Parts: sequence; C-alpha cells; structure tokens
Amino acid sequence: MKQKFLKKEDFKIFVEALAATYDVYYPKKNKHGNLHLVRFSGDTDGVILGGVRPFEPLKNFYFHSREKVVDGYKKSEQGLLTKRKPYCIMGVKNCDLGGMRILDYVFMEGDFKDPFYIKNREDNLIIASDCTTAIYTCFCHALGIQHYPEKNYDILISELSEGYLLEEGTERGAKFLKRNTGIFNEADARHIEERDHIRKHAGEKVEEEISKHNIPNYTEFNGMIKANLESPIWETETKTCVECGCCNAVCPTCHCFYLADFEEDGNKEVRYKMWDACMYKRFAQVAGGANARPHLWMRLRNRFEKKFDFFPGVAGVYACTGCGRCFSGCPGKIDIRKILKDLVAQMKAKSK
Repeated sequence: MKQKFLKKEDFKIFVEALAATYDVYYPKKNKHGNLHLVRFSGDTDGVILGGVRPFEPLKNFYFHSREKVVDGYKKSEQGLLTKRKPYCIMGVKNCDLGGMRILDYVFMEGDFKDPFYIKNREDNLIIASDCTTAIYTCFCHALGIQHYPEKNYDILISELSEGYLLEEGTERGAKFLKRNTGIFNEADARHIEERDHIRKHAGEKVEEEISKHNIPNYTEFNGMIKANLESPIWETETKTCVECGCCNAVCPTCHCFYLADFEEDGNKEVRYKMWDACMYKRFAQVAGGANARPHLWMRLRNRFEKKFDFFPGVAGVYACTGCGRCFSGCPGKIDIRKILKDLVAQMKAKSK
C-alpha cells in the first residue's frame, strides 16, 4: 500500500474511526507540562503524536500491574474473556517497541506461554510515531536503537507541519486503513521529504544528548558487568536509593512478577499475578528468610547484570532501550547513563 497523508483537520475523524473498534489512548501534556497517555473521550485538542515518549511505558497495556490468574483455584477467565474493547495506543515510540521485544521473549517464546499477555497482544492496535525531538534523558542511539520506528507496529504515523504521513506495518493496520480510505489522500514526495528532514533533526538532538553526557556506545558494553562484579560503583550509586521501585515500574522492559493468594467473597481463595521489583529488599528472599541479595548494592548490580549481560546472552538484545524513564522518575536521581559510563571506564582501565 502506498503511504497515506492525513490532514490535521481530519485527525479527529481518524480517531473517531479508531474509537468505533478500540479504546483509544494517546499522549497529551498535563497541567505540569508532562506527557502522559490519556483515553480518548471525544476531544483531540492537545494530542502530541510527535515529541518524545510519554512517561508511562507501553508494557502497561499488555503486562498488567495486577491481574487475576486463579479464581477459586480454577483458571481465571477474567483476563481472557473480557468484554472491554481492545486498546489502540497511539504515539508509541521506538524505545517502547524495543521494550516489547523483551516482554515477547519472556511471555511468548519460552517454555510457558502466558495466555493473558498473548490475548492482550492479539487484540490491541499499536500506532507508532517518530520522535520529533529529544529530551535530556534520551540515549536510544547509544543502544543501537533508532529514534523512529522501523518495525513491530500496526500503523506508523509521522507528524508533519500540515498533517500526518501514515503507512501500514501489519495486515491488521492495513485493513483499518483500507476500510477508512476516504479519510486519507495519497502522500507525495514533499511529505516524505519533510518526514526525513524531521527525522534527521531529531536524530541530531539525540546525538547531542549522548555527546553532552559522554554516554558510551553499546559496542563497548561486552564484558563490562563481569569485569565489575565487585566494583565500588554499585555501593556508591545506591547511597540515594529509597527502594521505591519506580525504575522497575516505568522501565519498558522490566517484567518481574510474583503470585499472591487472597481471600475474596468470604472464603474463596484467588490468586493474582502482580508486578515485582528487583530493587525491593524482599525480591530475592525465600520462604525460610534467607536472602541471596541482602544488600541494596547487590540488587542494583543484579538489575544491570540482567539488562546488559543476561539478555544479550539468551536473547541477543540488551534489555534497555535508552528511554531514560528510570532516571527521570528516580527520586534519588540515580543515572543509568553515568553508571554505564563508569562501568565501561573501569573495564577499560583494568584491561590496560
């Protein structure tokens, strides 16, 4: 299918067409100027499809923070037979699409396949969009990730000065565009040229942030964790940590969970799957009270070890996408970029 052009004055019609099938979410700024995903309720004023990623990661729609999996010791159908509309998430950036690669590996490609996660992945529509600028926490290029989507979306929408350039990514996306062909015009060379110009400018902004903070490239990461297992970096960096778990919650790749049983309706036992966080003290604690990582610095090391050593080994991809959410949300301002820089520097110093 040829690329389509949507005029800005027709954007609301486009969203209303989506809303006939989906619960639509898109990025808007709140009163404090922060970008968040909000549900479409008839008003499209203030929607920002360009810009940068919102604060919430895409994983929230697929890997729910609290999900009933057993009801009265029978497999719960709550998440599988829901009557709600599927989601359409608009303005999804490439750092979040990269994060879904990790979650897909964990919940869809292992020995056990999570039916709740798979059901959510099957139903929902992802409309990705280009980043049109960068903020101080962006460092996706350092992880080898582009600032614009290249795959793993249903529809790609790129914001231009007078409208939007659209292209299909999956059969599901193509079917929606075909059903609503009257909304669009055919894109021409000037639309593609403007998109490429915006991409070039945004890419330069990302590179500026990487250069400003002297962030190493992923090609320098190999072996940095093993070389620094006993480094003082871990203890130094945890001095301001309050164990809130925000870094885990906002990370697009973090996926740890635990199972907990509760009593509902008098005496009916139910089981929930709920998010866990490797920075919590109880994360590595077992029933007898022993804890494999009793110290906070050990848990920070484990977090980095999994992202930059374990996943490259088993899945061939780093479990970090350079979105910078962990730093922007951290009350202790623990900076993942600084830690990476220090780890690489110490590894190189040891090899001399």
